[in-house]
Amino acid sequence: MSIKTRITELLGIRYPIIQAGMSWASSSSRLAGAVSKAGGLGVIAAGPMRPDDLRRAIQEVREITDAPFAVNIALYNKRAAEHLQIVLDEHVPILIASQGSPREHIARFQAAGVKWLHVVAHPDHARKAADAGVDGLVVVGGEAGGHPPPSGTSTLVLVRLIARAVDLPIVAGGGIADGAGVAAMLCLGADAAQLGTRFLLTPEASLHDAYKDKVLGAGVGDTTLVGWRGLPIRAVRNAFTAEYEAAEREGQSREALEALFGSRSLRMAAVDGDVDQGKVEAGQSAALIDELVPAATLVERIMAETREALASTTRFS
Repeated sequence: MSIKTRITELLGIRYPIIQAGMSWASSSSRLAGAVSKAGGLGVIAAGPMRPDDLRRAIQEVREITDAPFAVNIALYNKRAAEHLQIVLDEHVPILIASQGSPREHIARFQAAGVKWLHVVAHPDHARKAADAGVDGLVVVGGEAGGHPPPSGTSTLVLVRLIARAVDLPIVAGGGIADGAGVAAMLCLGADAAQLGTRFLLTPEASLHDAYKDKVLGAGVGDTTLVGWRGLPIRAVRNAFTAEYEAAEREGQSREALEALFGSRSLRMAAVDGDVDQGKVEAGQSAALIDELVPAATLVERIMAETREALASTTRFS
């Protein structure tokens, strides 16, 4: 049984479940195709992809399913212009954009019938995106892996703030790993939930096994924010995060911290399996996850949990 919300109606999906665009983990067709086929919204993360690889992944998703899917593009990326054009050329139905203004791009996507969801982490950014004409918002709180808001504001607070600030369909992300979390976001005023770390821990995620094992073993307090002075990331604690935090405590210069931050990469962990020195990006919800589950099974499980959680609220009436 589907759950209808403004997001499911807007995007043409059965379930209010969005798989986050995660560099490397969903920079291929397998995860996105499985999630979309199961009734959620699968998302290809274009970030680290060469243009030809992105085209191929889009075409492969269409071989897996005829259900809607999306491409996620960070607008600051050096390949963003090429990636945006590929979305248009390949008639991708949904774009999820982040880290930049939609204003200079959105008219040609609207003309092509592409739905534009924009990632925001502050009510002011939400208002600007709404004024630019986006179709919906992805609101990401401080619990999220990857690049959460520098303010650290929790999903619980941020979703309510933005739901009160703008009248647009909202996808809530950060700290969600099961149906209880999805139901909570719907009760807060969101129209869907975005799950990243939970879908990272699936067989379909294109990551080194050591990365998955590292995240799977993370408990409460085992993630940390590093890079506060720039664009921070939430990652599982390891030798790199310990070195960076020590450098901050020592009061090293901004230049030294930026050099240290730039000396390590997500690719080191995600592709090469160096989970000690690489950036093992993951959210606080890792503490709620204790097994790898196929993506399609996960979608159905989460929806069953969501219905159960929503039904349980009636006991308070």
